[in-house]
Amino acid sequence: MTRKSLIVVVVMFAALMWWAPAALAQSDCTKIVPPSPWGPNDQTGATNRVTPAVTKAAAAEIKDGKVVVMSYPLTDGVPLFGTRFTKTILTATSLAPGAAFGENQLTYMEDTWLSQSHVGTHLDGLGHIGRKDCYFNQIAMGKFITQNNMTKLGLEHLKSFATRGVLVDVVKVYQAAGKLKTNAACKKPCLDKGTVITKADLEAGLKMYNVTLREGDIVTIHTGWGNLFEQFPAQNAVYNSGAPGIGKEAANWLVSQKIVAVGADTWVVEVIPGEDPKEAFIVHNILITDAGIHIIENVRTDLMAAEADQTKRSTFFFSMTVPKAVGLTGNFVAIEGIR
Repeated sequence: MTRKSLIVVVVMFAALMWWAPAALAQSDCTKIVPPSPWGPNDQTGATNRVTPAVTKAAAAEIKDGKVVVMSYPLTDGVPLFGTRFTKTILTATSLAPGAAFGENQLTYMEDTWLSQSHVGTHLDGLGHIGRKDCYFNQIAMGKFITQNNMTKLGLEHLKSFATRGVLVDVVKVYQAAGKLKTNAACKKPCLDKGTVITKADLEAGLKMYNVTLREGDIVTIHTGWGNLFEQFPAQNAVYNSGAPGIGKEAANWLVSQKIVAVGADTWVVEVIPGEDPKEAFIVHNILITDAGIHIIENVRTDLMAAEADQTKRSTFFFSMTVPKAVGLTGNFVAIEGIR
């Protein structure tokens, strides 16, 4: 080894030794995130509340079997937050002349879907949001990530979402109170971005349909903002520019109600711009990091809101399919509300 090579090696080693303590440093998560009420080994969070008894009770919501779609089609061109992307590629090689298989001339096609997991109607998993390096149940996540996925808090740990769904029509609440200020780009009534949905707003929405939340429920909030999603790609920029949503008070109240998840027809569920410009997506921390309660974004709520208005009943059986994707922070989902 030449003198020059030795100098380079020494410099690189010194740099690595300087960097290593910082990379290995971990926060004391017991002082940053509360423990899970389901024990120190819990990676499941609020879906622990969906017991067989909860699902059986929720089945009583099915009166006539009508299925209401509550998720948007997954396709290129829908609004995407930040630098997220989607791209669909169709493979159909056997359709070329002479490429069919067997005497029966079988042909087939397949798809490649290139996408991040938090697109379209999707679920935020427990590994999606943390405070510093501390995630749900005081997990120091830096020890549990690889180049490919997480080794803790992945979607494979979730239990069922087969439970009672409760729609809260905040558009109707604001209309009744004479305080609805809609966005000009909405073709239907909607709350404008930056509108803070309070505990009182949620309680008023529940009272409209004589509903009391119970443990194990999933709350879906209709703000009307989803109408901009439906206009994609024309209103993508407006849709992503902000959102009406719940504030910290409402989030803490929902935690006290011991629900499983909260969804809305916005890309974020919480209000944007936020209540405090110094805080980043604080409601995500309150719900996911601290309470293990999932967030479902870009939920289609208008059809269920119309059903509730027509039938005067805002509860339903909430059916959602979540892939048991090992180590993922979230994924797109299919939701159906069964009446």
